[in-house]
Amino acid sequence: MIDGKIYYMAPPKRIHQKLVSQLTKIIGNYIDSGDGECEVYPAPFAVFLSADDKTYVEPDVSVICNKNKLNDYGCHGAPDWIIEIVSPGTERMDYDIKLFKYRSAKVREYWIINPSKQTVMVYDFEHGLNTKQYSFNDTIPVCIYQDLEINIADLL
Repeated sequence: MIDGKIYYMAPPKRIHQKLVSQLTKIIGNYIDSGDGECEVYPAPFAVFLSADDKTYVEPDVSVICNKNKLNDYGCHGAPDWIIEIVSPGTERMDYDIKLFKYRSAKVREYWIINPSKQTVMVYDFEHGLNTKQYSFNDTIPVCIYQDLEINIADLL
């Protein structure tokens, strides 16, 4: 629900679910190996971006480093890192509406993974509006972690 409007989504393809699963595992293992404070959640997981409860989203992968934002119903406030995997029919939502909402809510990092184009857009909001595009074969540095890199092709 964004600004009080419900958006219905079609079921994801298998590649979408595989990427969500693999990314959640890699990020979770990274956090666990460093005794990190962050937690990673795959969809469905509610993220309430504002206090008015008129906007909540279910990102494909959410990383939250402030446990005070977490309760039994999801995350209240901006996650530190959000990953969305583009499905047929979600491009406008992921590249436009959610991009604006995540930037406005102060998400630190936002990835848009597009399986049909085999691209990854990385938005580093924490360090300015630096935007970089990668291919699935590139090793992509994670902005919120100095020593984590992910190669999407290795996950498929």
